[in-house]
Amino acid sequence: MDTRRLVPRTDLLLADPRLAEAEQRIGRRLVKAAVARAQQRARDGEIAPEPDVVADAAVAGLPRYAVSVTPVINATGILVHTNLGRAPLSAAAVDAMVAAAGNCDLEFDLSAGVRGRRGTGALDALAAAIPAAEAVAVVNNNAAALVLAATALAAGREIVVSRGELIEIGDRFRLPDLLASTGARLREVGTTNRTTVADYAAAIGPDTGFLLKVHPSNYRIEGFTVAADVASLASLGRPVVFDIGSGLLAPHPLLPDEPSAESALRSGAALVTASGDKLLGGPQAGLLAGQAALIRTLTRHPLARALRVDKLTLAALEATLTGPVPPVTRSLGADPATLRHWAQRTVAHLAESGLDATVVPSRAAVGGGGAPGVELPSVAVSLPESLAVPLRSGVPAVVGRVEGGRLLLDLRSVLPEDEPRLMAAILAAVSP
Repeated sequence: MDTRRLVPRTDLLLADPRLAEAEQRIGRRLVKAAVARAQQRARDGEIAPEPDVVADAAVAGLPRYAVSVTPVINATGILVHTNLGRAPLSAAAVDAMVAAAGNCDLEFDLSAGVRGRRGTGALDALAAAIPAAEAVAVVNNNAAALVLAATALAAGREIVVSRGELIEIGDRFRLPDLLASTGARLREVGTTNRTTVADYAAAIGPDTGFLLKVHPSNYRIEGFTVAADVASLASLGRPVVFDIGSGLLAPHPLLPDEPSAESALRSGAALVTASGDKLLGGPQAGLLAGQAALIRTLTRHPLARALRVDKLTLAALEATLTGPVPPVTRSLGADPATLRHWAQRTVAHLAESGLDATVVPSRAAVGGGGAPGVELPSVAVSLPESLAVPLRSGVPAVVGRVEGGRLLLDLRSVLPEDEPRLMAAILAAVSP
């Protein structure tokens, strides 16, 4: 008899209580796909065509989540890794998103029983975090914040900007193209390495919408350079819009050259734009802070509706601002001595399993277009390079960096609460 005829039917397998429960959790389509893979293994002779065996294989092949995204432990040493989703949210932010996932008072005043202001909690928290701001607003990312500003304040007019600040912000996405798409005209001044206040002043005319200053957050120009500061530009009598990029709201002692929203506004910027998912440590969002009249102009523009954020983003942003210190901030301030003790514990444990592991010094970076050139002292666990692929193939995946034929797992970018998961992932990667 052809044993392939003995492979159990799909309906019988789906009746298995474990698969029935999984169908409620991740959906019928994914469960049926796991069943089909198990049935094919039975037809190919990899497993016995017995109902219990095939059902066990189907259960083992179930995805953990109803989404193709794989959780990753970031051991690259890059704190804000764009390819790994930028800032990891705090537990408080995740809980806030769950609370907002169903019906909630997003635009409803529960006490009065009438429509309320959308995202009141998040906007109030953002305003409190930037005392120098007269008003704030939130859109869906920093590029959107800049597009809204350019459209509302300079469509059909000129934006005066230094040639040295016409940046490319990743994946061939260039700032000049973004601004030109709004209908504004760019008035480029100065040179790549030297742009003076006089250059801006000479370009100002009746068609000037605003002066734009952009922080080149993913590179540095050194040597024979001049750049106009915000205070000097503000003295020219036209609004200064400052794209600070990385989302630092207040000055940080480890990042003295990274502009913050608070310092930019106190220096005279009329409007600041920033990202929510970088140094702030929150969800993807475009933060706008500045003069009340300008914020009002932006939020009343028709484009603002197309760029507004959803309830999950508002919830996560509020929790990031009002809750415990987010993971990015914790990683930024991590104590190298503590990291070394952690690495030593890890290596000692791995040595018991006969694994070639050592503790090595490392240098971490902020990443995500923030604090270019700033190196953060760190510590890494050095493993054989051959473990790179097995670690990336697990759930959670572990991503490190390869240097000198070794796989380095830099602990500054790993959350302390992930220590048990990291250890389990390494041991699983080396198990036969």
